[in-house]
Amino acid sequence: MSLADILARHKGREGPLLPILHDVQAAFGHVSEDAIRAIAQDLNLTRAEVHGVVSFYHDFKSAPDARPVIKLCRAEACQARGVDALAAALPADTSVKIETVYCLGLCAVGPAAMVGSDVYARLDGERLKALVNAA
Repeated sequence: MSLADILARHKGREGPLLPILHDVQAAFGHVSEDAIRAIAQDLNLTRAEVHGVVSFYHDFKSAPDARPVIKLCRAEACQARGVDALAAALPADTSVKIETVYCLGLCAVGPAAMVGSDVYARLDGERLKALVNAA
């Protein structure tokens, strides 16, 4: 899917900026400066307005990252169930990118993590290391 296709899909939609940015991030793995410029022009916004939204939300990346991402829940319920110790036990030179999120909706069965669209609960050190190795 091209950027033009994404922009066309959202034509006439009210408040299209965030859905467009999510689609661009999903399609290309990042939101480039060229994409910001094209989105701004298409929506009659300034580049600064679009860049401000991109830089505000942590889900939008300005450059591609080839490493797989594991989103590790660090909300209070997962903290109470030991996620901080799990995260500290991970090697710093891992081949995956560990991102912090605050709540995956699995508070009763934490610690929890998300890889792609799959969620994993009741993590312990071995299960988390297996996720890292499999990603």
